Amino acid sequence: MSCVAFDRKLSVSLGLALAAPVLTGSTDRLSAFESRVLAAHNRERDAMGVPALVWDARLAQAARQWADHIARTGDLEHSPGDPSDLGEPGENLWAGTRSAYSPEEMVGLWIAEKSDFKAGSKFPFVSKSEDLEAVGHYTQLIWRKTMKVGCALSTGANEDILVCRYTVSGNVIGERVV
Repeated sequence: MSCVAFDRKLSVSLGLALAAPVLTGSTDRLSAFESRVLAAHNRERDAMGVPALVWDARLAQAARQWADHIARTGDLEHSPGDPSDLGEPGENLWAGTRSAYSPEEMVGLWIAEKSDFKAGSKFPFVSKSEDLEAVGHYTQLIWRKTMKVGCALSTGANEDILVCRYTVSGNVIGERVV
């Protein structure tokens, strides 16, 4: 056997061995959750030319408390914050069928709102359809001044709940998103 053929065979074998957990479905859909959620955010932020976010453990802890509350009560609602407190973190919520979505898919549903995003406009005039709720998760995710994120996943009776908290908060009236 030539060296080239052996190298090719070794490369293919190594590739299959490394891919085996994915191909057989034995990887945990939530493995490396924090880094995957952060990477999903930062891929879109990079595409929009805004600085990458860094993970914040305090925001993640606050997100965990709220995600657990939602999972317990079944009420998918934003946490009650003080609207006059400009230091209050921003927040994105997601709920979906229990054990059915990866972290990338969860964040991807917020990113999908990009199709209705009107770039270059000042908030709240950032939706092509003039429906702010159609883009609010996306604008928070890519908000230029936001530098930190912390997220947590909790499981309710029938669904998974993802809560992400952001500082500084986005969606500020009169400011540009990016």
